[in-house]
Amino acid sequence: MLRRTFAALLLALATVLGLSVATAPASAATPVTTAAPASAAPEPFGATVLIGTGGITWTDVSAKGTPNLWQLLRDGSSAAMSIRSVDTNTCPLDGWLGVSAANRAAAPRAGTGPVQQRPCDPIEEPAGGVIPRWEEYQKAAASRQFDAKLGLLGEAAAKSDTCIKPVGPGAAIAAAMPEGTADRYSPYSDETLLVDLNTCPVTIVDVGSVRDPADVAAGETVEGGSRTEQIAAIDKRIGDVINAAPGGADFIVASLSDAGVTERLRLAVARGPNFGSGRLNAQSTRQPGLVQAQDVPATLMAITGIEPPTGLGGTRMTFDPAPDNSEARAEDRLQALVDYDLASHEVHSLVPPFFNTFAYGQLVIYLLVFLVWKGKIGGPDTRRKVLGIVRVVAVAAASVPASTFLANLIPWWRFPIPMISIVGAVGIFVAAIAYAALRGPWARSALGPLAFVAGVTVAVLAGDVITGSRLQLSSLMGLQPVVAGRFYGMGNVTFALFATSSILLATAVSSYLVRAGRDRIAALAVIVIAVGTVIVDGAPFWGADGGGPPAYIPGITYLILSILGIRMTWQRVGLIGLGSVGLFFVVALLDFLRAPDNRSHLGRFIQAIIDGNALDIVVRKGQQNISILLGNAPLTLLVPAALLFVIYVLARPTSWGSKGLAKSFEKAPTLRAGLIALVITLTIGFLINDSGTAIPAVGATVAVPLIVSVVVRNLEEDLRSVAGTRRARRA
Repeated sequence: MLRRTFAALLLALATVLGLSVATAPASAATPVTTAAPASAAPEPFGATVLIGTGGITWTDVSAKGTPNLWQLLRDGSSAAMSIRSVDTNTCPLDGWLGVSAANRAAAPRAGTGPVQQRPCDPIEEPAGGVIPRWEEYQKAAASRQFDAKLGLLGEAAAKSDTCIKPVGPGAAIAAAMPEGTADRYSPYSDETLLVDLNTCPVTIVDVGSVRDPADVAAGETVEGGSRTEQIAAIDKRIGDVINAAPGGADFIVASLSDAGVTERLRLAVARGPNFGSGRLNAQSTRQPGLVQAQDVPATLMAITGIEPPTGLGGTRMTFDPAPDNSEARAEDRLQALVDYDLASHEVHSLVPPFFNTFAYGQLVIYLLVFLVWKGKIGGPDTRRKVLGIVRVVAVAAASVPASTFLANLIPWWRFPIPMISIVGAVGIFVAAIAYAALRGPWARSALGPLAFVAGVTVAVLAGDVITGSRLQLSSLMGLQPVVAGRFYGMGNVTFALFATSSILLATAVSSYLVRAGRDRIAALAVIVIAVGTVIVDGAPFWGADGGGPPAYIPGITYLILSILGIRMTWQRVGLIGLGSVGLFFVVALLDFLRAPDNRSHLGRFIQAIIDGNALDIVVRKGQQNISILLGNAPLTLLVPAALLFVIYVLARPTSWGSKGLAKSFEKAPTLRAGLIALVITLTIGFLINDSGTAIPAVGATVAVPLIVSVVVRNLEEDLRSVAGTRRARRA
């Protein structure tokens, strides 16, 4: 009866997984795509003008320096915009090709070395309405993984009988047909601007892009003066375009490219009948005031009556209205937009040194523990002090991941030295979490600090995902808007932290209950934790993670079966392995049954099997993971280090000169099963996720320090016991 009851609960857990994945959106590790809406697009309202530029951020905007952009900010809707295309930085050509394809696209760059360090080619004027190098651009788009179709915007407009007038060479690329022609093209000229802006209901204007002399790649020629002078000239052209346009027109101004080799968030602002004073939003990011460059052509189609084709890389931008269009409101919005830009820009450069320091620091902890356990450091009294220090450091280290998210509650990017301010912000929360873990009533138990830190990590990540992933955005271990891989939900790093902490929390809770003789309640408690984890991770409105639940459920199932006393045999191990593989294909098939534009990489793998390309994907994933493992030290050094550590713990718990490990398993009866469950989850996560090498590496940043803290606590008790025995003998 008992086993049937828990079998039913496990079936319910699997059902939750199926429902979550079946309705989850496409993995945000790939560009967001949207299907064409079933209903007709809204009727166009007057004229629409898309003004494209590049290299301008919200930090460049002020009432005095850029009066026209300031008026648009005050009277229109604004957002920070992620412009990531194919390469790390985005050239002006790339930005305009992206508008043409309504997806990520980029032109090939001449030269050798990293693409980011190669100069951007200038945009050439069309000759007789023909775009120069168009076939070259098409070949480059076809060779990339984003399925970009150049000329998509122009073709969609033609099919909808919508006239588009391109003004300027970049606009010609945006409005071009698939064969590379832009028949209505006019070069930008003050003398013809009035006529050009009143030729078609839709006008696209290239007002030029900023190329920062201090930031462009070596060999690139910059014209137009300093960065400040270029911005002022572009702002004037924007004003000229607005003045020449028909009354009642909608204006969309988008900075589509970077100013040089440095990638940053840029600006987007819209004003007109469809956009009042307020904040721009897009479903593609689910973040207020943050949009993608791919949202620009999607919005242009939506408000002009152009029937959007399937597979767009973005979604229509909407706006949240402000109470008024006062100068004070504009100042407040500008500050929020500058915060977006500065936080994403500053944290992006701090991530590598953070991971370097964090990874090497953890390796030092492991070495110190090894030397202490082997008796290489000091005598019994000294070792007890060292063990106390190691325990504090281990708990503090395990508190770092959650603290990196909580640090975004403090606007650290506004301080003069971001490195110091973010370290200080993280340190505040590390100190608070570690102090509570080591000083609370639970600290008397070896598993107490583990349960507390794991619980805090689960609560922080779950709470953040449920409330919109605000803390993850531009955090040291979270989502990077300039990378534009994912803007919400559970990515690989977040899943690794969330799943690891969930399993450790379940292990601590179940150990306490099993020791109290409540095995059934222990198993039920683990199932409750597991169901909550799967829902938060897989639900499309929260975690939206297609690859997480298939990795998490096999591991947590092993823990539940161990609690129930179902002895593991090689046959059952094989069945669990086959079940894990089967679960992957079930989830992948459920994902495959969704609309093609909404599938994640799991559903696309089923399609690849049908098409006969599955082996190529398996080989590519393997090569990608090996490349990350070998090419991204020191973080990935935690993978073999942590794996060897855990295997050694599980295989020979008494072999390090003390019985601390064995006593840890005795005092925490589900600890060994919990560690095995964790290894199962992290291994499957590594195998089935893109860039999955990060999953065990990041999981180790929480798991290993907490395991060390448990074992060290038992070693301290051993030393106290030995010292007491010696004192008794002397007496």
